[in-house]
Amino acid sequence: MKELNKVAQITLLFWVMKIIATTLGETLGDFFSMTLNYGYTLTLIVTAIIFLVTLALQLNVKKYIPAVYWLVIVATTTLGTEISDFIDRSLHLGYIGGSALLLFCLLITLFLWYKKFDDLQVYPIANRNKEAYYWVAILFSNSLGTALGDFLSDVVGLSYLQGAMVTAMVIIVMALLHYFSKVNQAVLFWLAFIFTRPFGATFGDFLTKPAASGGLDLGTLNASLVSVLLMVIFIIISHFKGRSKSIG
Repeated sequence: MKELNKVAQITLLFWVMKIIATTLGETLGDFFSMTLNYGYTLTLIVTAIIFLVTLALQLNVKKYIPAVYWLVIVATTTLGTEISDFIDRSLHLGYIGGSALLLFCLLITLFLWYKKFDDLQVYPIANRNKEAYYWVAILFSNSLGTALGDFLSDVVGLSYLQGAMVTAMVIIVMALLHYFSKVNQAVLFWLAFIFTRPFGATFGDFLTKPAASGGLDLGTLNASLVSVLLMVIFIIISHFKGRSKSIG
């Protein structure tokens, strides 16, 4: 029996949901570590457990189920926030050192993926072993994206809105290269995936931080609830789009 695809197709809807998921990951991670005052280490442990549970569920379903898939994406963005913060604030490597470490981990993952399967194709994916590489690469990408977003705001000195605009411009460039150049599509995908993370992260900070810091001061809980509502709406849309394709 032929194995069924397990992951989302790369469309405009995918990127919209990815950005919302990264915003949710940023606000939810801050909610645990700052609002609930769990601290970075305990929050890292909690979010790692959530990630492993959702990943186990995703690896054991037989086909792509939007709710399950995007639950894992949100888990990687939340855990990615905590990994980046832990490297910077608990290990004291700084954003540059942390970004370099996370980039190295991502490149090693992609290298091992390519060496084993002779491709970096992100859709469709039916093989469970390849899917495991896929999720590890996504986790490192989201962690790296978080570190880059924090670097733009805390080191470069950009406001949260300015940081979101800079990363949005990078994403637009990636989209133009996708449609109007012959740059390797796998390279463009992972670059876009990385930079949608700091876009979501800086936008999440813009929603939650005090007005004196250039934010809207919605708070981590309210911003997370708004992001959850948007994710639920788009997951329902994805579900019905998938059903209409299967019926057609």
